[in-house]
Amino acid sequence: MHEAVLAARGIRKSYQSGDLRIEVLRGVDIALGAGESVSIRGESGSGKSTLLNLLAGLDAPDGGTLLWGGAPAQANRRATFLGIVFQSFYLIPEIDALANVLMAARMVKAPGAAERARAKDLIARVGLAERATHLPAQLSGGERQRVAVARALMNAPKLLLADEPTGNLDEHTGDAVVELLLGLCRETQTALVLVTHNAAYAAKTGRQLFLRDGVLNGSPSVDVSAR
Repeated sequence: MHEAVLAARGIRKSYQSGDLRIEVLRGVDIALGAGESVSIRGESGSGKSTLLNLLAGLDAPDGGTLLWGGAPAQANRRATFLGIVFQSFYLIPEIDALANVLMAARMVKAPGAAERARAKDLIARVGLAERATHLPAQLSGGERQRVAVARALMNAPKLLLADEPTGNLDEHTGDAVVELLLGLCRETQTALVLVTHNAAYAAKTGRQLFLRDGVLNGSPSVDVSAR
């Protein structure tokens, strides 16, 4: 058996609201192997973004275990282990597309020739070779999201988390971005968790899960070892 890229077990999270304690996640289990894709859907407010933040190590769960590549998730591994694509592009407006992609490398070390070459390659692979020197304001929404995808893959992550990456895009552009994500993840054997409200996009992933009442319904795990 192969080691899980991502293994979360019994993940719980609640928040205090006045006198009430609201349980958002009541025991989520999910595991992915290399190159596998899974979609997560759910009603608004069901906790999809909360779950993704927990899987990314951006927030701490109240209980449960989270393993990245078989080892406990640690913040100092995040920049090299995973990439994140958000609904909002979060590009730095003062620098061009290529420099935005390189920013991910700067989280690890000062980029050299190899990193610059990889950034140029990624920009080309997302179809923006001719737009590499354009500022974000000079790019369309779909082009900006493509830059964000390239940036998320800059450090060759094992895991890619995408939180409603098509939320600010029209249907045609959204289709293209989802196909890009799935294609690049298959090509690089990067595991993908796609949070989306769109059933058609969810159907393109290898497994479809639905977050309801704080738990994931569907096929929650793959046959991988999480030890």
